[in-house]
Amino acid sequence: MIRVLLVEDEPGFAERFADIVRSDPEFEMLGIAPNCSAARAIPATEKPDILLADLGLPDGSGIDIIRETAQRYPDCDIMVVTVFGDEDHVLASIEAGASGYVLKDSIPQEFLGLLRQLRAGGSPITPVIARKLLARFKSDSATPPKTAADAKPAATSDARPGVLSPRETEVLTYIAKGFSFNEIAELLDMSAHTVTTHVKRIYQKLAVHSRGEAVYEATQMGLLRQQ
Repeated sequence: MIRVLLVEDEPGFAERFADIVRSDPEFEMLGIAPNCSAARAIPATEKPDILLADLGLPDGSGIDIIRETAQRYPDCDIMVVTVFGDEDHVLASIEAGASGYVLKDSIPQEFLGLLRQLRAGGSPITPVIARKLLARFKSDSATPPKTAADAKPAATSDARPGVLSPRETEVLTYIAKGFSFNEIAELLDMSAHTVTTHVKRIYQKLAVHSRGEAVYEATQMGLLRQQ
């Protein structure tokens, strides 16, 4: 059996992933660690074959758990499952030892297929993340090295197109934490329809098409603190 360890602090997501894993007799759910401390407390004898790790944990960074797991269990395959799609998180995770990177809002029905692909030596990556990485590498390869004579002071600008309203920022903050639209509606004492309207405006202002992209763009613009 393929033994899976999940590091995830949001109960809703944790149970969703655990139910998917338990639905196939080929997989065994080794455990769910809600934070870094719990992940580190897993006995050394409980060797996972796959680690699924969130990055924004209440007592630290999932990247540290990825690095420690890669060192502790060299044969363990590691995949990030998170809302953060920015280059810094992606590259840091890969450098720490992750072989896969999937955004929470793009989890496909064939999630078990991704786990099999990971275990078989593949690297499952959400398409939008793959495109961003390719765009970065293309840009890096197309940009000639700068000389000292080319260096110029960086221009500063306070312009932030599509700045979110306080309420939109609040909604996006809950989205970044993994809450559903209905849960956000209950937390903010508004209708689900109103939440949907706010989300549509957020997407329009940030020129994005998904929750993960919205969190990424807002974080890059300094409109949303990293969780």
